[in-house]
Amino acid sequence: MDIKAFNRWSIEGIQVQDPGLVDYINLKPRLVPKTGGKNVGVRFHKSKYFIVERLINKVMNPGHKGKRHIISSGQKTGKAIKAYDIVEKALTLIENKTKQNPIKVFVKAIENAAPREEILTIEYGGARYPKAVECAPQRRVDIVLKLMTQGAFQKCFNKKKSIESALADEIIAAYQMSQNSVAISKKLETERQADSSR
Repeated sequence: MDIKAFNRWSIEGIQVQDPGLVDYINLKPRLVPKTGGKNVGVRFHKSKYFIVERLINKVMNPGHKGKRHIISSGQKTGKAIKAYDIVEKALTLIENKTKQNPIKVFVKAIENAAPREEILTIEYGGARYPKAVECAPQRRVDIVLKLMTQGAFQKCFNKKKSIESALADEIIAAYQMSQNSVAISKKLETERQADSSR
């Protein structure tokens, strides 16, 4: 039986090209991508969730920016059904705009926007120095999902643009490697800083 994501989009033929992310982007589809957090606290278990479900979870709570929660109202209610509807509508918009399977576009966008390096600050003799380190594969996926959702909320909060449209545009921009994507621009900035601090 061929299970499709949201009972609409097939996963058949979609492959993760980045060898570092193959084990961390799960493409096992579910009719209703809602596990209910039964494995919260089990280390590395979130990578076993369908990647679209992880996006839904991020839409519910996109996390911190600069050690404080950014925008914490509007769409960010923590209601799973609302986040589910937002992601389904965003994927429909992606399909209409690109004429491609939206799951395939989303997976490629994650591969394009996942940072390979990041900066750590080390203290040596009372002075602080930036040091470039490689980014762990699961963290790469976590970071890109956070940046995509935060970028989408930034572009629609208190504006006429809807969250569905903003999220679809963010994913399409990341798929096309465009600097209009918050995730892509942040990735390039971080990797540029890592290069200069070697």
